[in-house]
Amino acid sequence: MLEDACTPSPSRRRVLKGLTAAAALVYPGAAIPALAEKTVAASAPAGEDYYEKLGVERIINAAGTYTYLTAACMPPSVIAAVERAAHHPVRLRELQEKAGAYIAQRLHCEAAMVTSGASGAISLATAACMQHANNIGPLDMPQNIAGARNQVVVQKAHRYGYDHAMYLSGARVTEVVTMEDYKRALGEGNAVMTNFFNAAEDGDADAQIGREEWLRVAHDHNVPCHMDAAADMPPISNLWKYTGMGYDLVSFSGGKGMRGPQNAGLLLGKKEFLTLAQQSNNPDDGIGRGMKVAKEQIVGMVAAVDWVLSHSDDNMQEDYNERVARIVAQVRDIPSVATSVKVPGISNHVPHLLIHFDPARVGKSTQQIVDELRAGKPSIELNPGSGHPERKGIAPDVNTIVVGVWMMQPGEDEIVGRRLRAALTGKA
Repeated sequence: MLEDACTPSPSRRRVLKGLTAAAALVYPGAAIPALAEKTVAASAPAGEDYYEKLGVERIINAAGTYTYLTAACMPPSVIAAVERAAHHPVRLRELQEKAGAYIAQRLHCEAAMVTSGASGAISLATAACMQHANNIGPLDMPQNIAGARNQVVVQKAHRYGYDHAMYLSGARVTEVVTMEDYKRALGEGNAVMTNFFNAAEDGDADAQIGREEWLRVAHDHNVPCHMDAAADMPPISNLWKYTGMGYDLVSFSGGKGMRGPQNAGLLLGKKEFLTLAQQSNNPDDGIGRGMKVAKEQIVGMVAAVDWVLSHSDDNMQEDYNERVARIVAQVRDIPSVATSVKVPGISNHVPHLLIHFDPARVGKSTQQIVDELRAGKPSIELNPGSGHPERKGIAPDVNTIVVGVWMMQPGEDEIVGRRLRAALTGKA
């Protein structure tokens, strides 16, 4: 059974267990919308509500695991682990080492480390490879690397804003397009690492070199490979697929599909590189000193790994498909509206509901509908691909609303469905 993603309240869990006994539900409260909405409202934990105190508006996340929407909510077991960890100090280095060993054992790799998100993992991976290539110490980077090897080889189609995470150690990027470019860049002898952006494999025609060839050629030149797989779980098996292929270092976000703390991530891979990465990590004084991961986040990621591995891809996807079906039931009879489902191939590999409509008949554009749901109460954020077909190809045209269902709390799919119906018909 897929545990409620966001609700820590023991009283609510007892209510939901009662619902589960009455119906075979994939997640609690799903089949009884009225009660589900009441339990969402009644589930606030003890203590002062600082969102309310600060005047911060809560939203329904019908978009996905985006950082600007605070990504995923943690399931109750992870929240409980974080809270328990907060009550007692420990030695941070010991916690990192033992948490890493536990995670590595569970995810079938040589070594693991909890990092400050996937971006922090990329910085530490690059620092490790800079050390490995140049036989330097963690405090030499970036100021004392004149004349050192410092090139990270990247396909031009794989360039992104996270390049800055690699620059912190003094590394710089060499772009390649063809296999000939790639071999030439590796043969020049200045490469410390290659970076493979895994999501770019999903239908990007400009990315000419696949992940297997990329890895093989790099290792032919004795250059380690890092893979950015930040948003690439599910499927769960991806957590060990790429290290199993031979990638030396692989980064994952903790606050996306893994449902861990948003400010945490994982760096997985070979022990020699993880050992070097730890030298630049807190509590030491390398480039990772400011990327502090607190005891609560470390324990939270261990609990998130346990939570993920207690589920299957099938029961997660079934849950998401049921949420899609409840929204479709609210809009399918509206004139000009048609619905379909898209599951991206790699990144965010979960069902996304596409609602296609004729703006001439509805009387509104996609952006107007997005704005209307955002301005309503409760505020609903739709997937940023809505009306933007160029955004990773989720929406086929500008007249398509994209609904990401996997970050919703129980009962919120019904709310989203009703609000979409009202927006598409002009009726509350």
